[in-house]
Amino acid sequence: MVPSRSALKSIVLAASLLSGIPAGVALGQEDRPPTPVTVVTLAEQDVTLTSILPGRVVASGVAEVRPQVAGIITERLFEEGSFVTQGDELYRIDPASYEAQVAAATAAVAQAEATLSSAQKESDRMQALLERRVVSQQNLDDANAIRDAAAAALQVAQAQLLAANIDLDRTTIRAPLTGEVGRSLTTRGALVTAGQAGALAVIRQLDPVYVDVTQSAAELIRWRRGETQAELGNANRTVVLTLADGEPYEFTGELTAAEPHVDEQTGVVVLRLEFPNPDELLLPGMYVQVEMPQGVIANAVLAPQDGVTRDRRGRPIALVVNEQNVIEERTLTVVRNIGSDWIVSAGLEDGDRIIVEGLQMVGVGMTVVPEERQPTQTQTEN
Repeated sequence: MVPSRSALKSIVLAASLLSGIPAGVALGQEDRPPTPVTVVTLAEQDVTLTSILPGRVVASGVAEVRPQVAGIITERLFEEGSFVTQGDELYRIDPASYEAQVAAATAAVAQAEATLSSAQKESDRMQALLERRVVSQQNLDDANAIRDAAAAALQVAQAQLLAANIDLDRTTIRAPLTGEVGRSLTTRGALVTAGQAGALAVIRQLDPVYVDVTQSAAELIRWRRGETQAELGNANRTVVLTLADGEPYEFTGELTAAEPHVDEQTGVVVLRLEFPNPDELLLPGMYVQVEMPQGVIANAVLAPQDGVTRDRRGRPIALVVNEQNVIEERTLTVVRNIGSDWIVSAGLEDGDRIIVEGLQMVGVGMTVVPEERQPTQTQTEN
């Protein structure tokens, strides 16, 4: 007696359970419809490699305000935390003693001018008497020497007057730099001295600002040899900044200098980047992260990370749907990640359809129904 079709299926199912063969394979795929899977169609592109470097914000200009003459502070002429321009008055020192020095120097100049005038007249008189042979040449030489000494004394007096005026002018302490002035570190009535160690206030220039980051010495060597520039070619060389709260900074910067010194303990070099700071969002001492371009991989493929797994040897693999809608397995060469994708230099080609959803339900050699994944709003913006 010939068994029925349902009985044959039961026999095959029982045999597959005993032998470990999947029931779907034992019964034949022709008895079940192709499994739907979600795929992403890949495209080759040039990928710019970047590195994230930690850094600190540094003011582009810093000036510590210190007195150049001694005296008592009589007045503070600025608002703490305000913007000041170079030359603005900040403090005033009691000028009484310096005004007296100017007055004394002015009198000394007048006295020297009178002495010079008298000596000049005496020299002219001796010249006339010598022409009439009334006095000797020695008398004329002595008169000329006195005149020249009086002229030199006048120059000394004028120099002393200039110095006295400079000291008097320095009783008004002015801003040496344009920028933001911090809090006042002294008060009215305080005694200050010329060249003292403590500053009266600090002025910082905050637009633009510098960001100092550390880079390995090997990368710096490549940059100096021009290899990094050659790799970058016409790629985007924009330097992007990430703030301490994780949000990106709206302005981009550029590399301006590299410290000509390698730290002996860490083997890194300090790089200086410049960023515009019109809103003064970046403040000196703030911790930030900088994304710097390092090179370009030509004709690379960006594979979604949710479509890449690993085999028993730990090698990255992906399941790809070919033109006949049959699944193939590919072994990949992964360079690094970029966002939510892997940069694949070998194993995937332009136009490949990689499975990103439904991997647990399919296997190599199976026929599937691929459906293209629709980009999310975030992917569309990127």
